[in-house]
Amino acid sequence: MKYTVITGASSGIGYEAALAFAARGKHLILAARRTEELEKLRARVNAMNPALDVVISTVDLSIPANVREWYESLRPYSIETWINNAGFGNFAAVEEQHLPKIEAMLQLNIQALTVLSTLYVRDYAQTEGTQIINVSSGGGYTIVADAVTYCASKFYVSAFTEGLAQELKEKGAAMQAKVLAPAATETEFAKRSLNMDEFKYEGTVPKYHTAKEMASFLLELYDSNKVVGLVDGVTYEFQLRDPLYPYVVRNRK
Repeated sequence: MKYTVITGASSGIGYEAALAFAARGKHLILAARRTEELEKLRARVNAMNPALDVVISTVDLSIPANVREWYESLRPYSIETWINNAGFGNFAAVEEQHLPKIEAMLQLNIQALTVLSTLYVRDYAQTEGTQIINVSSGGGYTIVADAVTYCASKFYVSAFTEGLAQELKEKGAAMQAKVLAPAATETEFAKRSLNMDEFKYEGTVPKYHTAKEMASFLLELYDSNKVVGLVDGVTYEFQLRDPLYPYVVRNRK
């Protein structure tokens, strides 16, 4: 049995991605902080296809000690696809940032993603059919005012993942690495970024995609041989692209 791992699966893109992969008959390992929401998702997947195995993990990946421990707990499973979707944003001028929130954001968006990516690549780089997809943002290619630190964290995700994709290709590895870069998407992102109890996209955000639409774009990326799945920040069209960052091959002589 082969599994698809999705972090940040209790809502938004991760939630809809779980349903999309389940529709393709994929066994799932779903991680998030909220057990109740994960259990609801598992019940929904089981209603769709009772034959699927759905493993849920309640884990806060913004706590460094949890990251390796959680990965090690998955050793009994054969993992075909790894999707690092967990992350959150922040809207504030740098001088006004709430540092505990920023520290947790950097831990989740950068450190946890890097550690999990590294461990997965070490174990599965030479396994045919494997993929790692890291969820970045349009803010991983464009700096947005009052979201400088968030964008910088997603620039890291984009550059890291594009570089990983090039590195794997250079070494002839079986695994593919890909980066998904959404623009505004109707999820809990804005609510958490702005520290609000509620946030309505309709009537507030001129253009946006639903989480279900982004999950369908993720599947397009998954099915392709491209490295980058990017939503154009002006037209909101989804584009499959080759790597955008320059990659210099080091002379190893």
